[in-house]
Amino acid sequence: MRDVSELEVEAEAVDAPLARPTLIGFFRDRDHTRGNLLVSVLVLALPSILTMTFSFGLFQMVELSFLGRLGEHALAAAGSSDQVLRQALMLLVMGMTVASQMMIARFVGSGMVAQAEHVAGQSFVLGAGLALVAALTGGLFPETLVRLIAVDPEVIALATVYVRIVFLTFFVLTAGQIFSSVLNGAGDTTTPMLTSFIITPVSIFSQWALTFGHAGLPALGIAGIPVGAAIGGACGAAVSLYMLFSGRCRVTVRARHLVPDFAMLGRMLALSWQPALHMVARSLMVMFFMIMAGRLGGKVQAAYTIGLRIEMLAIMLAFPIANACATLVGQNLGARNLPRAWKAIWASSAVELAALWPLALGVFVFRHPLVGLFVSDPEVAALAAEYLSYSATILAFYGLYFVAFRTLQASGDMNSPMIISVSTAVFVGAPLAYWLATRTDLGATGMWIANLVYALLNAGLMIAWLFRGKWAARHAH
Repeated sequence: MRDVSELEVEAEAVDAPLARPTLIGFFRDRDHTRGNLLVSVLVLALPSILTMTFSFGLFQMVELSFLGRLGEHALAAAGSSDQVLRQALMLLVMGMTVASQMMIARFVGSGMVAQAEHVAGQSFVLGAGLALVAALTGGLFPETLVRLIAVDPEVIALATVYVRIVFLTFFVLTAGQIFSSVLNGAGDTTTPMLTSFIITPVSIFSQWALTFGHAGLPALGIAGIPVGAAIGGACGAAVSLYMLFSGRCRVTVRARHLVPDFAMLGRMLALSWQPALHMVARSLMVMFFMIMAGRLGGKVQAAYTIGLRIEMLAIMLAFPIANACATLVGQNLGARNLPRAWKAIWASSAVELAALWPLALGVFVFRHPLVGLFVSDPEVAALAAEYLSYSATILAFYGLYFVAFRTLQASGDMNSPMIISVSTAVFVGAPLAYWLATRTDLGATGMWIANLVYALLNAGLMIAWLFRGKWAARHAH
């Protein structure tokens, strides 16, 4: 006969699934293959928006203010390095995370959690390999890389220091992104949000202390910016790996999942290069603009850097919503529910428009005060405000563009977004910007106009291809 303690343990086991649901549990554990789609979009997007607002938006703005205090050359050095060199590496990581999120979403939607966990582990293996290449490249040849994008001797000197540290610490800077993509595919955007609330204050404090010599630490100048970010990234990597290995997430990584599986790595790479090249097209446009801005003068380059940073406010809204759409489309295609995948696109598009149109209007109306937060030079401020006057129109359509290309990728169509983006950049954006900026009297204004034409054409073609429906035809049966 069993004693009372055994019966109590059994009763607790039976009652456990009936425990009161928590708000965190509602967000983290929702089944996105059923239920209200608008709720699912918001459940997936809101934590990601908070994550990006806090760990990326707030962080970027504070970092920009630190750089502004260091001067015009520091702004140009960090801006050109981040928007061109580091961005090139981040695009490779994004290509990999797009592939892993798509695969994990499909596996989770079809109930194949073990396979999803294996993909999660291999994502970190692939990320570590990329980080090793980055460390060797940037650690050995930082000045060579910097001279590709800068001509001012003072900017080159500052950027060389900045780039070396960024490339040597690349893995800790990207581990959080890999962690987020793994859980996004599984349908959990809440856990990455909670970890960002720990990591971001560490990064900001470290940058402040090391850049300006506070809290008893040495004043490293511009070197304090990437070193501080690396300290925060290291904390993020530790927390992320602990969460995945401890079984506290919707997918669990074990040591066996980190043993290189070359067949799986090859499959992931085969799905990674197209989204990476798709994003490279935009990155090359930014690089092209940054180089041209440098040729037009340091003030134009500084203005473009400020404009790009403020433009990230729209991306912080648009991308999480589109990412939510990608998860919904992937999981419902895995569950063989194509009509629900289509409905997810419409729900996500409605949320995008509701979020981005007010922001675009706000950027246009308040562009001068926004720029004034980061720079006091009147010429730089005027150039940056002019850039934002054109950019505001782009921001109004950013959301639909992101939904379109993330849906196509989630469906397994990696080629179409790449072809559209590369073609519009090579045949429209770059030639038009060069002609308007150098063959007319428009100068920097010519680049802003070309950027507007390129962005609107790119978005229009992407949306048209999505609604043509070829991706859906492959999943109709």
